[in-house]
Amino acid sequence: MVVRYQLAGRDLGEVRFAISPLNELVLSLHAWQDPGRYPLHLPWIRELQRLRGRLAADLLVELVNGDLWTPDFLTPRPWSPLTRLEDELAAIRRTPQEVVDRDLRLVTGGSRLPAVLRGSDVLDRILDALAGYWEICFAPHWPRMRALLEGDVTYRGREIAQRGLAAMFAGLAGRVRLTGDTVEVHVRSDVHWTRPVTGGLTLVPSMWTSSASAPILPDEPPMIIYRARGLGTLWEAQPLPAPGALAGLLGAHRAGLLVRLATPASSTELAVRLGVTTTAVNQHLRALRAAGLLVSARHGRSVLYRRSDLADRLVASASPPS
Repeated sequence: MVVRYQLAGRDLGEVRFAISPLNELVLSLHAWQDPGRYPLHLPWIRELQRLRGRLAADLLVELVNGDLWTPDFLTPRPWSPLTRLEDELAAIRRTPQEVVDRDLRLVTGGSRLPAVLRGSDVLDRILDALAGYWEICFAPHWPRMRALLEGDVTYRGREIAQRGLAAMFAGLAGRVRLTGDTVEVHVRSDVHWTRPVTGGLTLVPSMWTSSASAPILPDEPPMIIYRARGLGTLWEAQPLPAPGALAGLLGAHRAGLLVRLATPASSTELAVRLGVTTTAVNQHLRALRAAGLLVSARHGRSVLYRRSDLADRLVASASPPS
């Protein structure tokens, strides 16, 4: 079926790009239903399986159905490439109860909701479950995820400047095209509607869609979620460059970790970046902290490590002058 957004006059100049941490969090629940559709995310999916016991999994699994639909109220239109998760959660908390019930029934496909999705406190429980899911499974990896999404936005902006708006739309996905003043999105859902754009059309890159999608209901804000470029590189192991003198003193792995930890990171994030186990990373981190070269602090449910002042001086003295 087809969703059509009509752009007229100034609407063409109000096409914007935005990034939504909440959209990415909710759409990642697709991988709970059908992990085989997301082979590029296999390292993350393996980690998820190990961590599911720490999550409100009985509730989260009900937020996506067999057709990979999720409630529209949980995938709001973001307004900026700099959107923060806490701001999105605060906005969602104000969703009217009737909208929550309507969208949950559309996804579950029944007049009677599953027990875990009933009750006047269901919205609070959903948001608490999503916040816990973020802290455990997303926050350690969000810096690299955001970098990939921001890279896509930069590429699309350059494409508009060099080739025009129609070429950019055609490059989003095979399901999207701009014809005259109308953007068409071919969706898998059994919907077919046309509406004018008010307030601008927002384009949102995602790591969790195979092509492109739009909201199911025509009264939702105009938005197209499309597959971001470069997903094949997201979970690739990254090298650990280190000055030769520092590597000779500490060993290549520990020296490389010190160089990387100019900005805070968790052991889980480092393990995924480097393509090694968390246990191996933790051994090096403990040794470096015991030597006074790292400091650590708890951030939510994660422990973040960064270089100490002593390590900053050591790295600076070992690095060749630029």
